[in-house]
Amino acid sequence: MRTLFTLALLAAIAVTGWLAWALWLPVTPDGQKFVLLHSGYSTRRIASELKDAGVIRSTDAFLIWHYLHRRRSLKAGEYLFELPARAIDVHDRLARGDVYFHTVTIPEGYTMFDVAKAMEDARLGTAEEFLKIFQSDTSLISDLDPEAHSLEGYLFPNTYQFTRTQSAQEMVASMVKQFRAVAQQIGLASDVHQTVTLASIVEKETGVPEERPLVASVYVNRLAKKIALDADPSVIYGELLAGTYQGALHHADMVADSPYNTYRHPGLPPGPIANPGKSSLEAAMHPAETGYYYFVADGSGRHRFANSLEEHNRNVAAYRKVMRGQ
Repeated sequence: MRTLFTLALLAAIAVTGWLAWALWLPVTPDGQKFVLLHSGYSTRRIASELKDAGVIRSTDAFLIWHYLHRRRSLKAGEYLFELPARAIDVHDRLARGDVYFHTVTIPEGYTMFDVAKAMEDARLGTAEEFLKIFQSDTSLISDLDPEAHSLEGYLFPNTYQFTRTQSAQEMVASMVKQFRAVAQQIGLASDVHQTVTLASIVEKETGVPEERPLVASVYVNRLAKKIALDADPSVIYGELLAGTYQGALHHADMVADSPYNTYRHPGLPPGPIANPGKSSLEAAMHPAETGYYYFVADGSGRHRFANSLEEHNRNVAAYRKVMRGQ
């Protein structure tokens, strides 16, 4: 009897020691460890993923701890482990749903190609996967813009936080949802296709917010007179779509027969050429009332505006002089 008691006591001590080693002794991950736990994973599968990542010491000990705390379900998501932690702390994190969010910043003026690359850089999917959605899933915006050829213009510039348990479609829908929220805020409800297209050109032409209504006025005045817009950014965008852009425009580009070549084809291009921010959308909705038909950079990050070609030519000469002096 005493022998059985002794064996039981030794077994209890061994189990307690093993649990203490497996659950209370911190584990230091080998560098940053991302563990992606999908919805539907069993607790055993979760424990196995953590063990394989070197985050916990024992699958069985983790399961024992979990079954002693069954009221706390473990949340799906992606988790980052990089600091020493006990298995019980890891369990607490999963029970809280302390998931890792990938932060993606989409600046104003990014094209869908830029956005796709940013999503890939954030490890949320491949650029090719996102581009496919951008170019095909126009149903997300068809009620506002039935003419949309892609989601270009509607991937609203913002800072987003996504998890890798979200699908690419869900992430894209979040960007479009943000566009809808801003459009509602500023009262953009009619002529959406034309307004967003004009706003995208304005966005690419100037990064100075107070200049945007003036730039918009130039294009509105040209449209009213049926004068070609001569917008370099639209020519570049056409080449981006064709995969022929080489980093700079040349004379041959200005005569290429592209629907986005606003030197050859009067009027707006077929659709947005980038994703404009709020101030560019507002500028396209409410352009300044001017007599301007031309503008050119002044060498300081801003622009000079002109009513006539003669005045514009003088501004161009002044810009060239500034550039030569640099």
